[in-house]
Amino acid sequence: MKFLATLMLLLVVGAAVAASVIYRPYGRSSETFIDIPPGTGTEAIGAQLENSGIIRSQYGFDLLRLVKHGTLKAGEYRFDHPVPMIDVYERLLHGDVYTQALTIPEGYNIFDIAQAVEAAGLGKRDTFLAAERQHTELILAWQPPGGPQPESLEGYLFPDTYQFSRHVTPLQILSAMVRRFHQETSQLGLTSDVARTVTMASLIEKEVSHDAERPLVAGVFANRLAKSIPLATDPTVVYAALLENRWRGTIYASDLQSPSLYNTYKHAGLPPGPICNPGLAAFRAAMRPAKTDYLYFVSDAAGHSRFSATLKEHNANVQAYRSAQK
Repeated sequence: MKFLATLMLLLVVGAAVAASVIYRPYGRSSETFIDIPPGTGTEAIGAQLENSGIIRSQYGFDLLRLVKHGTLKAGEYRFDHPVPMIDVYERLLHGDVYTQALTIPEGYNIFDIAQAVEAAGLGKRDTFLAAERQHTELILAWQPPGGPQPESLEGYLFPDTYQFSRHVTPLQILSAMVRRFHQETSQLGLTSDVARTVTMASLIEKEVSHDAERPLVAGVFANRLAKSIPLATDPTVVYAALLENRWRGTIYASDLQSPSLYNTYKHAGLPPGPICNPGLAAFRAAMRPAKTDYLYFVSDAAGHSRFSATLKEHNANVQAYRSAQK
């Protein structure tokens, strides 16, 4: 009987110690990252966590493995305060890896996106910009046969908020954005004449901020294209200057005389490619432009657009805008 009592006492003490190891918070109070490579076994993971000061004992971690089973996920994990070992195990079990948010607003161009990537700590601006221009193979399926090859992924990097690990490569980021583009535009029914539609949507995105006005702007562009009238849209002039690294923050007379094919004051028709990455509202407008006789539009003092069918009406709207500005 004495032996049994001693054994029971040892079991109780052992259980209490195990419970303390597993359920009592432990770990560093400062930010610590643990990177677990694919294929790492449970014992090695436990040793890595113990050596990094995240858990008390790798043997307690092994005990959890025997009890809870499951497959622990590789990846980078972030710890910034003491937690029970059971919580650490659950995080690895569910793959709660650390990611960095990257938000791309509608209308960002490749230069804006490269800067956003650097600001998020996911890479250098120039490196990412080079990748945006290099990996055009990601969008070749949407280019017209025999047409000019795209010079970048402009237009196909869908605006959204993404979550990436700190070790993500530029190609992985770009692939995720192009994949999102495909998912979203496919749901809209954009399956033909994709390249032209993307270019048109990019112009609409840059020209107007009110979604209700986007189909009207699309209608103006469609009417001008049908009559071979230059689109004469300022955002394309800005983009031409950006491509040539001569943008000075405002449009000068010399910009309007630029021979660039993106200068829609000098060249009729659509520019050679998109000038930004449009959102869904712009895509809807490009796919279904409003049927009107409008050929012109200009902003008013309230930030909306005024549309007109004749140059006389347009000039009056321009004069009204200038008077309001004064």
